[in-house]
Amino acid sequence: MASSFLSFSLLFIISLYTADGFLEFITARCVFNSTDLKDIEYINSYYFNKLEYARFSSSVGEFVGYTEWGVKQAKYWNSEKERYCLNNVNIDYPNALDKSGEFPYVRLSSVAPPAGKHPSMLVCSVYDFFPKHIRVSWLRDGQEVTSDVTSTDELADADWFYQIHSHLEYTPRSGEKISCVVEHASLREPLVTDWDPSMPESERNKIAIGASGLILGLILSLAGFIYYKRKARGRILVPSN
Repeated sequence: MASSFLSFSLLFIISLYTADGFLEFITARCVFNSTDLKDIEYINSYYFNKLEYARFSSSVGEFVGYTEWGVKQAKYWNSEKERYCLNNVNIDYPNALDKSGEFPYVRLSSVAPPAGKHPSMLVCSVYDFFPKHIRVSWLRDGQEVTSDVTSTDELADADWFYQIHSHLEYTPRSGEKISCVVEHASLREPLVTDWDPSMPESERNKIAIGASGLILGLILSLAGFIYYKRKARGRILVPSN
């Protein structure tokens, strides 16, 4: 006995052309004889005035035309994969899919700790990373620090990127090496940033500002001296009787 097939149809798009009473519509239906996916055929049929002019069937895997217009449309639709998708994938893949994320930017700084805490505090600030998940840790002489470390959550910026700030409270020791370690999907290996304790950041800023002021003063003094010499050369000396 031949297997009996059941089918159901879902009318999911209807396009009406009111001029002269023409009607175009599309039906989607499933034909099946069991609940197994391999026994189900998905069919999209395209009609104009009750005449089916093109069809897509999951068993065929491409569009097939039944009229002269339908053959042209089927050929065009079947070429969309190469014409549209391939061209865009060649552009999008190297610019998006082939990249795992945006590289984070790290800045280390020292801040005054709260009263009653350790005498020193470092802040490891990580900016402009995507995706959100990230791990920030501290090393002290090559060993991971597990105490006196606090961190904010990943904070969303307005430009789709994130930032995070990790704090380390510690008592300075001579000759020690402290580093901030960032692990992120965009990095092939952990990003390690060493702290330079030779001079506090505030002192370095003061020196930089002072040096800039000194250089500016020297430039102005030199300009004034040159101007004075040129004016002196232009004077006419009249001998006295």
